[in-house]
Amino acid sequence: MTDQSLIFWILSAILTVTGLAGLLLPVLPGAPILFLGLLFGAWAEDFQYISFWTLLALALMTALTYLVEFTASVLGVKKFGGSRRAMAGAVLGGIVGLFLGIPGILLGPFVGAVIGELSLQRTLDEASRAGFGTVVGLAIGLAGKFAIGIAMIGLFLLVRFL
Repeated sequence: MTDQSLIFWILSAILTVTGLAGLLLPVLPGAPILFLGLLFGAWAEDFQYISFWTLLALALMTALTYLVEFTASVLGVKKFGGSRRAMAGAVLGGIVGLFLGIPGILLGPFVGAVIGELSLQRTLDEASRAGFGTVVGLAIGLAGKFAIGIAMIGLFLLVRFL
């Protein structure tokens, strides 16, 4: 193993673990970082085992994480009767929540959705349902993104070792 290969494997491991963490923590763009980690893993062996088609599949899976997250969030808000303002409030609440640590990350989208609904003169009960729907949608999206991330690693390992 050459020095360059070793460095690429180390970068691959760091980026892959960071990418997985980023799929769970909204502070980091997890899917692109994970893809980069797997790309460095393929590069470490001069793309002998991981082909262009595998990299393309991994890139499509990376894009799919964003589609899953968005779709789950929208469906969560809609299922519980939320409006576009609830969705916008959830996004803004999530951004503000990033600066407040773990409690902010968890409560920010909920509070933002509730405020969005209250701005439309909805009752507190309706607004709370929309906030709950937002949190449910975010949780489902998070689980979906993480599952895709694990599948990306699984695909990489399957192609590499079989």
